[in-house]
Amino acid sequence: MVDEFKQRIAGEIALSPNPGRTIKKWREEFGLSQHQLADAMGVSHSVISDYESGRRKSPGVNVVKKMVEAFVELDLENGSQVISRYNPEFKLECITSMDEFPGGADIEDFIEAISGRNLNPDLITKKMVYGYTIVDSVKAILSLGSQDYLKIYGGNIERALIFTNVHFGRSPMIAVRAHPLTPAMVVYQNPEKVDPLAVKLAHLERIPLVVTDLSVSEIVASLNAFKEE
Repeated sequence: MVDEFKQRIAGEIALSPNPGRTIKKWREEFGLSQHQLADAMGVSHSVISDYESGRRKSPGVNVVKKMVEAFVELDLENGSQVISRYNPEFKLECITSMDEFPGGADIEDFIEAISGRNLNPDLITKKMVYGYTIVDSVKAILSLGSQDYLKIYGGNIERALIFTNVHFGRSPMIAVRAHPLTPAMVVYQNPEKVDPLAVKLAHLERIPLVVTDLSVSEIVASLNAFKEE
């Protein structure tokens, strides 16, 4: 989808009767200044200004390609805001699976469905879970911008965030605690070990921290069956 989006922008610029105006339109759509775009492309600010004003002739294929790459790379760093808007089905690389439960599901029933063990049993409440997101914790740490967390929460923040590729569980809980949105539950899929700090952070945030030994495919299959009950 990202490649198709790049082709769309490049084609619009190349075929436009006024390429400078089209470049400016897309630059502003991505929320970039001329300086930001120029820096990302490795050119001087005057080059962008000249293209947009028409002082330079229409950019060649290589320039357009470099410009579109800069648009997209900067948007990815900023949480994929524009890409997501034009491509509703665009999914972050770190998200393995995501689904919604329109009617909600009881937390204890959800934990049972994934054969989970609640490490904060005193935090079980009457809250409902309205969906889940399975996130590769390593990819999330390496690639997520601050705005990406909104995409992880999908249609409802009252959801289970299920983290895979977990070693000790500190980083996912630190990330959850640092963000103003709080999930209904955090789940670690087959962690090597759960650091007591992660359990403590979950307790401070009043979030049940659950561990499951199921594989990702088993989790998805179990939750699909659970949703249909």
